[in-house]
Amino acid sequence: MARKLAKSTLDRLAKRLEDERARLESLLAQIEEQREQVRLSEAASEHAADPESAEGGSLAFELEMDLSIEQNTRELLEKVKHAQRRMDEGVYGICEVTGKPIPLARLEALPYATTVVEAADRR
Repeated sequence: MARKLAKSTLDRLAKRLEDERARLESLLAQIEEQREQVRLSEAASEHAADPESAEGGSLAFELEMDLSIEQNTRELLEKVKHAQRRMDEGVYGICEVTGKPIPLARLEALPYATTVVEAADRR
C-alpha cells in the first residue's frame, strides 16, 4: 500500500531525524569522554573504591546506570538511522509489519517509527 507524504512533511521529518541523530551522536561522544576521564582518574588514584563499601556500591550503581543510558542511546540512534534509510529508499511512513501507512500523528510524535501502533504492540 503506497503512501505519498507531502514534500514539506518529509522535509520537516527528515530535519527532525537529522537533528535527533546529531543529538544522540553528541551524547554518545560525551558519554565516551566521561568514561575516559573516569578511567584516567582511576588509573591516577592510588586505589579504587572497595566494592563492598557504600562508596563502591554507589560507583557500581552509577556505572550500571551509565551503561544502560549508553545502550538506550545507541538503540535509539540505530532506530533513527533505520528511519533515515527507509526515507532514502522511499518507504518511510509505511509499516514494516502490516504494509499500512503509519499515521502522521505517530510520525510527528516518533519520527523514527517504522510500524503502526498495533504492530509495535505485537513486537
